[in-house]
Amino acid sequence: MDPVLLHLVREALLVVLLVSAPPIGAALLVGVATGALQAATQIQEPTIGVVPRLVAVLGALAVASPFVGARVLRLAAECFALAGQVGP
Repeated sequence: MDPVLLHLVREALLVVLLVSAPPIGAALLVGVATGALQAATQIQEPTIGVVPRLVAVLGALAVASPFVGARVLRLAAECFALAGQVGP
């Protein structure tokens, strides 16, 4: 397999991991906190766990959007720059 193509695939997978980390991390932290709160108070309402996670994910996306946009743009520029080097 072409080494340029392998490099692009590796970079794309890395970007996917980095771009998805902020919302997943925020959902994890808020989910653990609301779960502990629900366990302590014995309130088992499903919406109490969903709404804070949704707000945390949207907030994390809003805060991390400059980083995400720059990272995806850098990957796209690298893909276009290396597109001519990929052999048939």
